[in-house]
Amino acid sequence: MKPGFIYIITNKNNTTLYIGVTSNLPQRILQHKTKHYKDSFSARYNLDKLVYYESFQMIGDAIAREKQLKAGNRATKEALIKSSNPNWNDLFEEINGIMTL
Repeated sequence: MKPGFIYIITNKNNTTLYIGVTSNLPQRILQHKTKHYKDSFSARYNLDKLVYYESFQMIGDAIAREKQLKAGNRATKEALIKSSNPNWNDLFEEINGIMTL
C-alpha cells in the first residue's frame, strides 16, 4: 500500500478550513494553488495556503485520520495548526521536496 498525507489548507485570512487526504502532497497542494478543479470547494473559497500536514506509512491510516479531524470542531483544528505552525505560515515550500513512492 502507498503512503499518505492529510493536510489542512485555508485562505489568506484563515477564515475557512479544508481537510484533505492524498498520496502526493506537493502535487495536490499545487492543484489547489492553481485551482486545477475550477468548481471545487477549495477553488470557490480561495483555499490554497497549506497550514498543517501529517504523513503516514499507509494511505488507509491517513484516511482514518482525515475522518477523525473532520469530525472535530474548529477550535480543535485551530489548536492542532497552532501547535506546529503558530503563525499560520504557508508550508508549501517546506513540503515541496517531499517525494512519494
